[in-house]
Amino acid sequence: MSASPNTTLAMRLSLAAGFLMLVVKVGAYVLTGSAAVLGDAAESVVHVAAVMFASFSLGLRHKPADADHPYGHSKIAFFSAGVEGALIFLAALYILFEAVRRWLENLPPSNLDEGLALTALTIIINATLGVYLVRTGRKAGSLILEANGRHVLTDVWTSLGAIVGLGLVALTGWHGWDPICGLIMAANIIWTGSGLMRQSVGGLMDTADPELNAALETTLRQETARHGIQFHALRHRDAGEMHYVEVHLLFPDDILLRDAHRMATEIERGVQGSVKSPVLITTHLECQGDHDELHMDGEASDPNSHRA
Repeated sequence: MSASPNTTLAMRLSLAAGFLMLVVKVGAYVLTGSAAVLGDAAESVVHVAAVMFASFSLGLRHKPADADHPYGHSKIAFFSAGVEGALIFLAALYILFEAVRRWLENLPPSNLDEGLALTALTIIINATLGVYLVRTGRKAGSLILEANGRHVLTDVWTSLGAIVGLGLVALTGWHGWDPICGLIMAANIIWTGSGLMRQSVGGLMDTADPELNAALETTLRQETARHGIQFHALRHRDAGEMHYVEVHLLFPDDILLRDAHRMATEIERGVQGSVKSPVLITTHLECQGDHDELHMDGEASDPNSHRA
């Protein structure tokens, strides 16, 4: 499976815009010497590096399954989100350091009007791009693109913080507003980066999605009741672009394998058509008569072995 034209175009736009924003922000820092603008520029350096990794991840994510990766490569999305979150976090630490240093040394910003104009330009471009990336990522089910869009929107907040800092210095003449705004920006960035890293760890550790679990259980109850059977041992995991679902179906002892397989296929299709997330279901067919005898030992230690 190859990346869709929309996601590929979106990633290319993000990379090009990232380089452009970096040039503009470095220019703004050279003009102003502002701690807030420096933090904004530092965040853009991280952003460009993160987008380059995300672009690589997007291509790898859609690489077909092979002998070494029978489930495909889509879990790279969680690595990408984690790397981007970590880089955002590091940028925030650097902003904290520079803000404190400039506060202690009482270093004033300069060329405030030019700095404000350049920073405002970056806000307009990044806000438009960030919304586009998040919407495209959600529509395409691409965590990589959505995380990249959230990073771009974080960049908007850092730029806005830089503008507030420079504006307050211009209005009041007190240099302390600049590092204060830098500290506030850094705190906001840390929160966003931590969220991306939590999302990454959750995906890599197969943390269950409560909403999807509830939807699967509801649909399975309806589908199995319609066929007069039971289910248990429901499991599911997020592979980045696909949720893999496993469930055991319990049939009467006298049913023909052909009929059981047909019913199982109908249940699988019913579940796939009723949940929002793309799912691939594997069903395990069992007979009610000897089920407990065959699986007593294994299910005694299985927290998901309850019958519905």
